[in-house]
Amino acid sequence: MSTPVVSRSRRLIAALAALVLCAAPAAAQQTGAIEGTVVSAAGGEPLSGATVRIDDARSAVTDAAGRFRIANLSAGAYTLRAARVGYADATASADVRAGATAAVRIALAERSVMLDELVVVSATREVRRLAETPATVGVVGGAELRAARPAHPAEVMGQIPGVWVSVTGGEGHTTAIRQPKTTNPVYLFLEDGVPTRSTGFFNHNALYEVNVPQAERIEVLKGPATALYGSDAIGGVINVESRAPSAGRTMEAYVERGAFGWNRLLASAGGMRGGDGVRADLNLTRTDGWRTGTAYDRQSATLRWDRTMGGGQSLKTVMTYSRIDQQTAGASTLRADDYASNPTANYTPISFRDVRAFRLSTAYERAGGRTLLSVTPFVRWNTMELLPNWSLSYDPTVYTTGHRSLGLLARYRVDLDAVRTRLIGGVDVDFSPGGRQEDSVAAVRDGSIYRSYTTGPRLYDYRVTFHGVSPYLHAETSPFDGLRFTAGLRADFVGYDYDNRLDALQTGKHRRPDDTEVSYAHLSPKLGGTYEFGPALGIFASYAHGFRAPSEGQLFRQGQADNTVGLDPVRADSWETGARGSILGRLTYQVSAYRMHVRDDILTFTDTRTGTRETSNAGRTLHRGLEVGLGAALPAGLRADLSWSRAKHTYEAWSPRPDVDFAGNEMESAPRTLLSARLGWRPTWMEGADFAAEWARIGSYWMDADNTHRYPGHALVNLRADVPLAGGIEVVSRVSNLLDKRYAEGASYTQALGEEFAPGMPRTVYLGLQWRWEGGR
Repeated sequence: MSTPVVSRSRRLIAALAALVLCAAPAAAQQTGAIEGTVVSAAGGEPLSGATVRIDDARSAVTDAAGRFRIANLSAGAYTLRAARVGYADATASADVRAGATAAVRIALAERSVMLDELVVVSATREVRRLAETPATVGVVGGAELRAARPAHPAEVMGQIPGVWVSVTGGEGHTTAIRQPKTTNPVYLFLEDGVPTRSTGFFNHNALYEVNVPQAERIEVLKGPATALYGSDAIGGVINVESRAPSAGRTMEAYVERGAFGWNRLLASAGGMRGGDGVRADLNLTRTDGWRTGTAYDRQSATLRWDRTMGGGQSLKTVMTYSRIDQQTAGASTLRADDYASNPTANYTPISFRDVRAFRLSTAYERAGGRTLLSVTPFVRWNTMELLPNWSLSYDPTVYTTGHRSLGLLARYRVDLDAVRTRLIGGVDVDFSPGGRQEDSVAAVRDGSIYRSYTTGPRLYDYRVTFHGVSPYLHAETSPFDGLRFTAGLRADFVGYDYDNRLDALQTGKHRRPDDTEVSYAHLSPKLGGTYEFGPALGIFASYAHGFRAPSEGQLFRQGQADNTVGLDPVRADSWETGARGSILGRLTYQVSAYRMHVRDDILTFTDTRTGTRETSNAGRTLHRGLEVGLGAALPAGLRADLSWSRAKHTYEAWSPRPDVDFAGNEMESAPRTLLSARLGWRPTWMEGADFAAEWARIGSYWMDADNTHRYPGHALVNLRADVPLAGGIEVVSRVSNLLDKRYAEGASYTQALGEEFAPGMPRTVYLGLQWRWEGGR
């Protein structure tokens, strides 16, 4: 009796299974997909990191080849919006049919970036909306870099409010971002997200190891970013991104000549074939220098290979090499009388700097519907031979320092439906063996000028390995529309293994610690929130903690200090709030205020009577300020931009010696005011023409920690013109310091030497030709 029932049940199950099997393809056929590419409207280069959005639930980020795919779409008409840092948003329409894939191509026009909807250096190390970033971010976009063709990073960095990069010699520089101008290791320099140097071997001239004039953009994340980026990131993070390969075959070359024997060649070539894109950049620069004995040569090359694979996978490989051979290492300051009447003089022509830097990284990414895996292994090699000019009067030496690195940057991101939650976990690993060999120098002086030298006994000879493992977590969520909270925590486990190859020494001017190991463990949190009222107004507030381990030079080149191995890490606590927005699509603004307390600040005490220096923990310093950026699109192709900041930096507690107390004094080399006002004109009747003028002001600042002598500040006028001719040729001219103003890139005072000034360049004219060729795909 049961057999028919079983038989009927089996037939029913079989029918249901057949129905499911038939319905599955049918259901699949009811949906379709959109795939396509996002490219630059100007040159056709594919744009990675662009966000293509239908709505909050349906979006994609382009890969290294500019490609994207949005699947599981019902049949119908869709409007897509593409956005990327440095480019104006663009839309495209697509009709999706069941079981089919619609193809689209979206071209984005470049724009000068002061306020973008997206940033790359952010709280997550990937593209995100600026409106949801609880931090102040400044960007110099690719269009501005290609128009400016800067001979030195200082020519463009001042466009970001609160940023001052000054010239020390050649392409050397010092930086001030929410800090006084300093050579101390309080900034993190990145190229394509990879640190240009290991934490242990900081170089304040890091930007000359990067091919800045041929970069895609420069991004500055201000204030402590240790919770994501680790040690070094106290004053800010500076990330220089390389240019992606163009969609079609392209070649371009720029040749430039200028005063004082200036010659430069910038050449590029690249294109895509299938899923592979390659771009090569070459920078050859030489100058005799405008002062006696300040010539330098630069050779830089960048090779980038982007590869798109199936399954949402991509590779980006970047290889860079730079060699800088510079006569006179440092600012080469002059006494007040020579600064006024003989600024081309150079007291230290025997000084030099020879730098070589190589980096290779491969970034692998695999994007899923709601996940992203990123793994970036890298290698580095840096070496520098240096005879510093700043210490010839009190501690003349010549030395070689360098390091090699193996490292890894890895992170995994997952998006959850609940209140738009995003979770990111990652780890940074760095293993960098290096060392230092330093010899004394007997310098021969003729009057005020050092003419020659002989090498004396060895002062330092050590090997040191920096090692670090730093896991981190980041979370963000939106309880309701417009509001977004972020939080992060990073644990840094870093240290040094130090091997002294000479005898330990604890007397005299060149003390040497014995073999030792130094380690640091630190937790760094961050909290932030943003609220977007609309395009015209968004506000943010944040707290961030910063941490900076001492560098190898601070720890093991002891000098005459009693103990440098015992230096404590620098710790910073920063509070920040701000507002930003875009009004009627023609006026953009960004305003931020910050207050940062720094404890155990590692500073160099200069004995004003003898000029000698020693490193110590400075107790406490306080940094607070207001930063404003404005941009306005005006009629007739005009655009006006303003960057302004007002800051104050003080010693809260620092007594380097029993008879010396700087508490309450302002820090030296810390101008209260920085200002850059720019007017650009792209005439509508001359396609491709670009004219620009800038008025830049550096405010007054104290020349010494005692606050007894003050530099009055200066203002400069700079001009630029770019006029297209036929056949892809453009004529370019630049004039720096148009009014031929006498000014100082740096100024200091000691009782031993009096007032000293590092003179800035006089009026200088450059003339160049740009050629560009575009072939087929």
